[in-house]
Amino acid sequence: MVGAPSEHRFLINMPDLRTLDDVDVDGRRVLLRADLNVPLNRASPVEQATVADDSRIQAALPTINELRARGARIVLVSHLGRPRGRDPELSMRPVADTVRDLTGAHVSLAPAVVGPQVKALAERLDEGEILVLENVRYERGETENDPKLARELADLAEVYVNDAFGTAHRAHASTEGVAHLLPCAAGCLMQREVIALTGILERAARPLVAVLGGAKVTDKIGLVERFSELGDSVLIGGSMSFPFLAAQGHHVGASLCLQHDVQAARDALAVAAETNRDLQLPVDLLVAERLSAEAARRTTDSAEVPDGWLGVDIGPLTATRYALAIAAAGTVFWNGPMGAFECEPFAQGTRIVAQAIAASSASTVVGGGETVEALKQMGLESFVDHVSTGGGATLALLQGLPLPGLEALRRTPGNQDAARTLTASAAVNP
Repeated sequence: MVGAPSEHRFLINMPDLRTLDDVDVDGRRVLLRADLNVPLNRASPVEQATVADDSRIQAALPTINELRARGARIVLVSHLGRPRGRDPELSMRPVADTVRDLTGAHVSLAPAVVGPQVKALAERLDEGEILVLENVRYERGETENDPKLARELADLAEVYVNDAFGTAHRAHASTEGVAHLLPCAAGCLMQREVIALTGILERAARPLVAVLGGAKVTDKIGLVERFSELGDSVLIGGSMSFPFLAAQGHHVGASLCLQHDVQAARDALAVAAETNRDLQLPVDLLVAERLSAEAARRTTDSAEVPDGWLGVDIGPLTATRYALAIAAAGTVFWNGPMGAFECEPFAQGTRIVAQAIAASSASTVVGGGETVEALKQMGLESFVDHVSTGGGATLALLQGLPLPGLEALRRTPGNQDAARTLTASAAVNP
C-alpha cells in the first residue's frame, strides 16, 4: 500500500466490530438506532406530512428484517431534522407510517422518547413488532450525550444495535452513550459502510482516484491530504477548487474563496508535492455574472475568473480530463459536485463526471448528500457500487478520524464484559 497511514490515524475494520452474529437478539427487545432523517412532503399546514424520499428507510430494512426474522421486538430510535423542543412538524409519525408500509409489520408510534408510558409500550411488544420512538432530538440530552437519557434509552431494551452510520461521528446519547450500557452490535448497513469505505483505504484496486468537489473546503482539506498519501490521483472541482487556484496565484473573481481556505489549500498542495501525487485542478471554467440560469455566462480558456464574475462549473476540457482519469481507474471515490448542478446551465461538469463513474468498470463509491442528489437527479444512482449514507461520518472515517458511534461497538474487553453482565441480568429479570 502506498503511503502508509501515520500513527495518529484512527483505524477500524470489520473484525473489530461486534455484529448481529455476536449478540443474542432472538425474542429480545432490541433498541435499534437508525438514521431515518428523511425529507418530508407537506401539502398544506393542516395535512399529514408524508416521507418525500424513503431511501434512508430502505437502507435500514435489511437490519429491521433480520431482527424481525429472529423474533426480536424492535424499539426504533432516530432523529429527524433539528427541532427546537417538541416541534410537531418534526414528529416521527410519517416515518413510522412508512416503516409500517415497507415492512408489513405492526408498527406503533410512542408518545415520547422515554418515560414510564414508553417503557410500558416497549415491554408489551410481541415478536416482530416495532415501536418507533418520537424524535430523539426532542430531548436536549441527546446531543449532549446525557448519561441519564442514555440510561433511560437502555431501560427500554435488552440489546442495542446501531445501524445509523450517518451519525456515527457524533457522540450522542442514542449513538454512543447507550452502547456502553447494553450488549451492542453494528447493524447490516453499518457493516456495509465500514467494509466499503475501509476497502478504499486498505485494499483498493489501482489506480485509486478521488474526485472531490462541493463547497465545504475546510471539511475536505484533510481528505485531500489523505488521498494525497494513499491515492494515485486527486481531481478537484466545485467551489473547493478556488482556494487551490488562488494558492497557485490564479484570479478567482467573485468565486467563494476564504483566506483561511487558501492557506489550507496551500498546505494540501505541499503534501501532494511531497508524496508526488497527481493532484489535478481545473484548467478551464464556466463562469457567470451571478448564480442564476438567466445570468450571462461563458467558458474561459484558463483557470482565471474575470473580476466580478464567479466560477459555477468546471469547463469542458477539465471535465474531459477528469472523465479520462476515471475511465482508467481501478477504484473511484467521489464526494462533492463539480459545480452548481442544481441550476441546469451549470450542471454539465457534474453530469460528465457522474456519467464517467457510472460507466466505469472500477469499484465506485460515492458519498455526500449533494453528490447523491446529483446522481439521483441524473438517474445514475443504481450504476454505482456503493452509495454511502454518511456525510460527515464518511469524511471522518476516510480521514482516519475517530467515530464515537463506531468505537463504542468495538470488540473490546469492556464491551464484552458489559454484554455478558447485562445479558445475564436480562435473563434473571426479563
